[in-house]
Amino acid sequence: METNPEFYGLSARVQLEALAYNRIAIRKVIKSRIIRKDAEKIAAIARQIKSVTPGVEVTLICTTNICSKSVALLNAEGMNIQYV
Repeated sequence: METNPEFYGLSARVQLEALAYNRIAIRKVIKSRIIRKDAEKIAAIARQIKSVTPGVEVTLICTTNICSKSVALLNAEGMNIQYV
């Protein structure tokens, strides 16, 4: 998988990680809590990745500091969440 964010038309600040064939992760390890507004931005990044490479599975790698509304939103978008 391509892990260069510019390949997908994303900002260079976005951290991508190849997990397996046809599976890519967005790494968002921050000290503060991930709230719904952050989750909406992460979902938009995932949609952008899927528009460039359809059929790819996108996972979020983050700490356990994530609100329940964010988890529900990301699950509705079809994203898996993996905790560090």
